[in-house]
Amino acid sequence: MRVLIWVITIFALAVGLSMLVGHDWGYVQFVAPQWYRVQMSIKLFVVLLLIGFIVAHLLTRLIQGALSLPEVVGRWRERRRRQRADRALRDALLTFHEGRYAQALKAAEKAYAASDHPATAVLLAARAAHALRDEPRYRAWMERLDGVEEKAQVARLMTEAELAINSCNFQEAAEKLETLRRDGHRHIAALRLYLRVASAQRHWEEVLKLTRQLRKHKALTEEQAQPLLRRANIERLREQVGNGEALAETWKAIPAQERDDRQLVAKAMPLFAHAGQGRLVRRTLERLLDDEWDSDLARLYACCAEEGSDCLAKGEGWLRDHPSDPGLLFALGRLCAESGLWGKAESYYAASLGQCPEIGAHLALAHLFDRLERPVDAQRHYRAAAEMAAA
Repeated sequence: MRVLIWVITIFALAVGLSMLVGHDWGYVQFVAPQWYRVQMSIKLFVVLLLIGFIVAHLLTRLIQGALSLPEVVGRWRERRRRQRADRALRDALLTFHEGRYAQALKAAEKAYAASDHPATAVLLAARAAHALRDEPRYRAWMERLDGVEEKAQVARLMTEAELAINSCNFQEAAEKLETLRRDGHRHIAALRLYLRVASAQRHWEEVLKLTRQLRKHKALTEEQAQPLLRRANIERLREQVGNGEALAETWKAIPAQERDDRQLVAKAMPLFAHAGQGRLVRRTLERLLDDEWDSDLARLYACCAEEGSDCLAKGEGWLRDHPSDPGLLFALGRLCAESGLWGKAESYYAASLGQCPEIGAHLALAHLFDRLERPVDAQRHYRAAAEMAAA
């Protein structure tokens, strides 16, 4: 239908044009000085006028094109230069992530020479040089950032801090991160670097703070955060072993969710026992064992020996449900020995050895027999412990 309409329209225009041209419109006469005259029909005059306009327009465009040719060539060269810079930067990124650092460095040098915004090329070249362990070239590339745009300085500090950490130069990394901190840059990537530096420098209070902050922002999963929190809490407790009051305050300051970490309790219990503060962890340990039985944790219940009969009664209550657990039997033997119940201690130690022969039970029995002045039995268990250690 549309084609038919176009055909009809074209034919109508053709007919109208033929009718228009068929009429005689007269003529045009040009008179020049000295009686020189030019006469032509109006139709020819109109045709020549149109042709003259078209020729004049084309000549004008040609002259304009010739005059603007240097500018056009300059724009074309600039466009080619930018294309080469983009291609070089793309090649540098690709080869860097492929692990071909020498090629990445060469491509980054090309991108730096051709680009109007060379900060990205400089940072990439610096990373490649650092990966090649070329410290002078790495420093030289970093110095080139002094002359590029100001907004690249944050990226520079982040890169320098990260690469310093990778080189185990934690003091330099801490200085760069402190500069970022003063400028108010505390985004997730920076906090991760802060955490690595704090861990390396053993600033455990800072490790706890940063880990909890990253976990809150979901930058660390629970599985990633838990070992960091555990280690930091253990190290803080270890620093207070000589001060019972400070040790208690440090333990109470740990959030309840973190105190329920079984591995934390397992590592903290000997520290409290050494400081004579086993009672501080006793309730947590009992609650964990009531919730879910763990033979290794049950063995550590022996560290609560200073509370005597209360712990012994609780342990013997567990024994009804776990009569063959070697860890619980060992803990009960230790509790009985600390309470002066030598016979029960010997029977519990012997039962523990019967369930699971191990060095600790042999040594505990040997020490018990030394107390009871039974040197022959003590030597037998010392030898058994030594043979197990040698094996």
